[in-house]
Amino acid sequence: MVSLAEEISLEVCEDSDAAQLLPIEEGLNEFNDLMTGINDRKSLSVLVKSTNTGKILGGMQGRSSLGLLFIDLFYLPPELRKMGIGSDILHRFEDEGRKRGCSAAFLYTISFQAPDFYKKYGWEEFGRIDCKPEGTSRIFMKKSLLTS
Repeated sequence: MVSLAEEISLEVCEDSDAAQLLPIEEGLNEFNDLMTGINDRKSLSVLVKSTNTGKILGGMQGRSSLGLLFIDLFYLPPELRKMGIGSDILHRFEDEGRKRGCSAAFLYTISFQAPDFYKKYGWEEFGRIDCKPEGTSRIFMKKSLLTS
């Protein structure tokens, strides 16, 4: 009798497409739903669009799941920074998380990115891991959404 382990191969990839990765996402989601009895995951984006071209210039993307809000990516082109747009994006993202019933939010940033920006809005560092280049860190941050 052939074991299941003998009928599989392992492959290291750097160019997987969304369709190839779908079984991983769906499998984990199904397991989490089974374990928690909760299926509340939703993606979330706040987009910055040109009113002239409709082109997306930047924004924030993430998701909510199991009562937590996750910020995955946030980008504004340099010419749109320091105008209050980033603050507005963050507030809208957090407000939508509250509407979805999230009690806390989570993100990680890099020391040369925006940790001080997030701290200004009540985010707290709870972990740090050194990374490259030397002197740089990944900074893990959280914020309660129950107050503010």
